[in-house]
Amino acid sequence: MPADSPLQRCAFEIRQDDLTTEPVRALLAYHLRQMHENSPAGSVFALDLSGLQAPEVTVWSAWQGQALAAVGALKQLGDGAAELKSMRTHPDFLRQGAAAAILEHIIAQARAQGLRRLSLETGSGPAFEPALALYQRRGFVSGPAFSDYVASDFNQFLHLSL
Repeated sequence: MPADSPLQRCAFEIRQDDLTTEPVRALLAYHLRQMHENSPAGSVFALDLSGLQAPEVTVWSAWQGQALAAVGALKQLGDGAAELKSMRTHPDFLRQGAAAAILEHIIAQARAQGLRRLSLETGSGPAFEPALALYQRRGFVSGPAFSDYVASDFNQFLHLSL
């Protein structure tokens, strides 16, 4: 199979991540910068490295060979619910299926754990539209605030029944 074939480009190895490698840390730092650049003050709820290392959070990374393609996390909320966190595709892998691969893996893991609902909080505006489209294609629907979030004109909440 040629290296530039669609099947080759879409083959990602998904690993549970311990957050110790420089590529993963750099992508998560980029994620935080982008959230702050594209959100009003006080409206960023992305987890920093210490937040992602909490016991109730599991992080996965998607790799293509030695190249990091994407990250995503699942935060346990209790009572059969969890929150999707820190979804970010590396700029070199945009529109190549990395985010969809991570999302599908997290949904499969949530189901395997017996969870009943996945939720997420995200922002509004052009910077958030590609992610929203991905979540909506996968069946997430708009709904009320959850956990400790408070609704605002900027943030929005999506939910997926498992």
